[in-house]
Amino acid sequence: MNKLAMLPVAVMIALSASSALAKVSDADAAKLGTELTPLGGEKAANADGSIPAWDGGITKPVAGYSKGMHHPDPFPSDKIEFTITNANKDKYKEYLSDGQIKLFELYPETFKMNVYQTRRSASVPQFVYDATKENATRAELIDGGNGIKGASIGIPFPMPENGLEVIWNHVLRFRGVDLKTSRSQAAPTAGGSYTLVETTEELRFQYSRPEMTLDKLSKDNTLFFFKQVVTQPARLAGTALLVKETMDQEKLPRQAWTYNTGQRRVRKAPNVAFDTPGTVSDGLRTTDDFDMFNGSPVRYNWELVGKQELYIPYNDYKLHSDKLEYEQIITPGHINPEYVRYEKHRVWVVKATLKDGMRHIYKARTFYIDEDSWQVSVADLYDNRDELYRVAIAHGLNYYEVPTQWSTLEVFHDLQSRRYIAMGLDNEGRMYDFDAKLSEANFTPAALRRAGIR
Repeated sequence: MNKLAMLPVAVMIALSASSALAKVSDADAAKLGTELTPLGGEKAANADGSIPAWDGGITKPVAGYSKGMHHPDPFPSDKIEFTITNANKDKYKEYLSDGQIKLFELYPETFKMNVYQTRRSASVPQFVYDATKENATRAELIDGGNGIKGASIGIPFPMPENGLEVIWNHVLRFRGVDLKTSRSQAAPTAGGSYTLVETTEELRFQYSRPEMTLDKLSKDNTLFFFKQVVTQPARLAGTALLVKETMDQEKLPRQAWTYNTGQRRVRKAPNVAFDTPGTVSDGLRTTDDFDMFNGSPVRYNWELVGKQELYIPYNDYKLHSDKLEYEQIITPGHINPEYVRYEKHRVWVVKATLKDGMRHIYKARTFYIDEDSWQVSVADLYDNRDELYRVAIAHGLNYYEVPTQWSTLEVFHDLQSRRYIAMGLDNEGRMYDFDAKLSEANFTPAALRRAGIR
């Protein structure tokens, strides 16, 4: 583990507190938006000023933007400040994860990090900030951390006391309300050849809806709905997946269904969870790798290690641009580093260790979570030999028409096969539609069958 930045003494005391006492006092909650950002990050700059103070993030779209466009870079004049390579990585290792260091070693001639000035651009709507302050005084973990109560809309635990609360903050971070996307993924061979897999996706975030109440969340026990349909290549077209994610996973685990074009049948799919291989992933990620981590946390012990400063992809508008073609991004070994913007940010560090008697291909996972957005930005994934197995990297930006900080691309590197899968490619496709109007009727087994029929 790299050297961690020291946490304030009061925070360290809180980290040792019982998870049953997750609620904070009204006085502590009042720090949100004053000493802390409205979502719980440190508002102040770091000691040397390389991480500036948070000033509200991006609060409106850039000039010339209209909905439906790929998002123009708000910082087009920013220049590369320095580049980290295998040759000089030791100079910066305090601010790199073990997995990032391993990528330099595996690809010493081609992998690099272009580092820019830090822009704390993350922001969400005011109603999310307001809900977060309310959640701080009432949210609790239940069922040993396999569910939550007393929270809606905003971050449930803006002043986390343990690793489980941090990972729930990631799972429940604001990403809009209703959303339609058309995205692609590529899993190139070691030589760089690949077949593009295209999907359409729909999400309805029950938890995040402005009108959501605690009573309704408790009664419905639903966090979000997710539907995905493969549209290309032809041999996979029509393959479809539907997920209903639950709030109390002890009361009712995740519900999932798949549609198989050969059988033309919808089937219940209880195995769409944990380390089941991800949909059309070529075995390069697990189901719970999607969105860097999703689903029940029940198979792991979660340790909140602390905070540190880390170089992570941020404001990756160049990588997101519709001026790029996929063949410019997908290169052997890793995506093209010329299009990636790294910045230094403070991150929460959470280590997940497999519980005795539980099974998963990852024995341990170390997550690095951006303090301003609660997005998992980097994950180092270890196998049952305690060796680094995979490294996951989320390339984030602010979708400022919402606004929300989210990844534009997620890349999972398999260190053993020297392959990777890049998920979320949208440069050549339509942009996300955050104004979609989706009802619960869009997310039924019958709707899945209709979506999957070719």
